[in-house]
Amino acid sequence: MSILVLSVSHKTASVEFLSQLAMDAPGAAKFADELMTSEHVDEAVVLSTCNRTELYASVSRFHGGLEDTAGALARFAGLTVGELQNRCAVYFDEGAVAHTFGVASGLDSLVVGESQILGQVRAALTQSQGHGTVGTVLNSLFQQAIRVGKRVHTETSVGSAGRSLVTAAYDLLASRIGDLAGRRVLVVGAGSMATLAARTAAAAGASVICVNRTYARAHKLAEAIGGRAREWAELPAALGTADVVVTCTGARQLLISRAELTGTPVRGIVDLALPADVASDVTDLGVELVNLARLVEDQVDSATAQQIDAARLLVRSEVADFLGLRRAATVAPTVVALRSMASEVVAAEMQRLDLRVPELTQRERDEVHRTVRRVVDKLLHAPTVRVQELAADSASVDYAAALRELFALDPQTVAAVMSPEVPR
Repeated sequence: MSILVLSVSHKTASVEFLSQLAMDAPGAAKFADELMTSEHVDEAVVLSTCNRTELYASVSRFHGGLEDTAGALARFAGLTVGELQNRCAVYFDEGAVAHTFGVASGLDSLVVGESQILGQVRAALTQSQGHGTVGTVLNSLFQQAIRVGKRVHTETSVGSAGRSLVTAAYDLLASRIGDLAGRRVLVVGAGSMATLAARTAAAAGASVICVNRTYARAHKLAEAIGGRAREWAELPAALGTADVVVTCTGARQLLISRAELTGTPVRGIVDLALPADVASDVTDLGVELVNLARLVEDQVDSATAQQIDAARLLVRSEVADFLGLRRAATVAPTVVALRSMASEVVAAEMQRLDLRVPELTQRERDEVHRTVRRVVDKLLHAPTVRVQELAADSASVDYAAALRELFALDPQTVAAVMSPEVPR
């Protein structure tokens, strides 16, 4: 099986285009289920965040898998496949592994080195595991990507800087209207991004009010940060008492229009939702609006090229190790089949011995069997260990095929010892 990644991100498309592809968690799970109906797709994970929608798949055929995944995503967004292909990147096998590790490490993020993506990758994997759309291939890929992401965040200066989309947005807003200390901040939403925004604002000395469609979630968040919660129906009233608004919901339509802000004391808005929660023309009121499109346009990351290079070096090393283990694993079924064939040869020769020398005692027969078995094991040990080492070190030679050819192994026998597919 091969790994295929279809990626549409802030690097390949505008925020407006990305909004057409945005999915909430239930939508991503449903879409992964749809991908599994393809005859070319065996496993699927959908990662949809505020600056990317990516499809990860284990496929039996590259072109068939790409055609099916691209077609499904284009239909979802109401686009032609051509329109989608002009704004996406495709990664396959080694490139797919490198991309996945880079994403989990925050090196492909709008804010390089941000750590929130790691939780989003973990959540996407957990959801796919729960829905049965992930098997051994993607599970191994994502588990390793999460481990690599943790290494980057703990072992490099890029990851240890504590940067996030929220802090980048606050920094940009502060450069225009001043710090949050002493401000009245209204946080709309209670998901992971909104939670981080609320905690960051409270830590900066702001007075925080939380509003969410589910009041219990808003109350829980407000209680955790020493803020206050208000009912969803009170959002217009809450806007009338806020200096800064931060919003990140999963709404498919605008929540805050220019009319709703007219006459309010709101001076700044951070809109991290995709699609956007706030109308862009609120700037006509003199409101400073920091949204995803603005971050893409204005963001200057604090990480230096040297810091980023150090993190990428770590990721490249991990990619090489993962691919080596993966190549070695492809030889394992052939090695098992070879040892199985050797056992059959030993058994056949022992039967011949019984016919030719029937007077052997059971003790003598057992000793002969152990001797022959030891000879076979010793003869096979070095070449089978070495072939797995060679496979791990080289992607240019099919050592499994060479082993099958040298020992005249039946491909069906090799296939019989391979791990069974994970049920869909």
